[in-house]
Amino acid sequence: MGFIWFWIVALMLVAYVVLDGFDIGVGIAHFLVGRSHQDRDTILRTIGPVWDGNEVWLLAGGGTLYFAFPLLYASSFSGFYLPLMIVLWLLILRGIGVELRSHFGTVVWRGFFDGSFAISSILLAIFLGAALANVIRGVPLNADGYFFAPLWTNWRVGPNPGILDWYTVIGGLVALVALGIHGSLYLAVKTSTDLQARARQLAQRSWIVLLLLTIISLTATMVVRPAVLLSYFHYPVAFLIPVGVVASLFGILLYSRSARDFPAFLCSCFYLALMLAGAAVGLCPVLLPSSRNAAQDITIANSLAGHHGLEVGLVWWSFGILLAIGYFVFVYRMFRGKIVSATEVHGE
Repeated sequence: MGFIWFWIVALMLVAYVVLDGFDIGVGIAHFLVGRSHQDRDTILRTIGPVWDGNEVWLLAGGGTLYFAFPLLYASSFSGFYLPLMIVLWLLILRGIGVELRSHFGTVVWRGFFDGSFAISSILLAIFLGAALANVIRGVPLNADGYFFAPLWTNWRVGPNPGILDWYTVIGGLVALVALGIHGSLYLAVKTSTDLQARARQLAQRSWIVLLLLTIISLTATMVVRPAVLLSYFHYPVAFLIPVGVVASLFGILLYSRSARDFPAFLCSCFYLALMLAGAAVGLCPVLLPSSRNAAQDITIANSLAGHHGLEVGLVWWSFGILLAIGYFVFVYRMFRGKIVSATEVHGE
């Protein structure tokens, strides 16, 4: 039952990163692709009906984590209190940027909300990537399962690290570039003419940076936490995950260069999903490693909720997830097709 809920939580986090990831990526590419007020208005219209629904997966993942692994939830949400508050404010600022931009007609206010949307998206990607890197690297857990980590210390990996160090910054950069490409490819799918061409070009130019950062991050992970390889050697079939990561990376480039935007976007989805799956496989059965003593790791076994509650919860979760999937299928089918800008409508 513990492994079932481990992969349920992992699946919901993958859904959040893939779906809300392109919303965040659109924000990262906002000023790089949109060169005019009309361009940026079209960019926001590509995510308008779905961005807030995509964020539901973050709430659902957090709720599922609380239900299945209460000790992990209590420990991580208390230890990561400061960065979580930063993430919360970034989510608020991003929502304000999306929702209020069209309600103000002045250039100054439109520029302010465009900046709020773009800057909060950039910082959100960096903090989410750094958060995952913290989980992989480990945190200074005490014997009672709790910890405190400052925002940064000496930027080195050690028994008492900060939230930000050289390794977690690499994780943040990987997330920034990967989600930027993800959002650019989504824009290429949903737009046309010059906006589509610039989005496609941004994805292609950023690809080599993502390739280098992926290689650096995977190498750094094996240096910082060599134990992640144990699961791969124990289950050799798991080596298909890094093979899939490489294949999806090159699929992004090849499909984008041949102007096949939707397959390129699907490859980006697979890249993000496989990177997260690879981290989950490397950590399992550990949920939150200790940077001080492996005996203090929070694992599936020592943080799992009651067996009966998990069995009942699995039934209701299955029912709820079917409703959620049905809703998302309906929304995305209603929203299929390209977004036409005002200049295209008037033939200008």
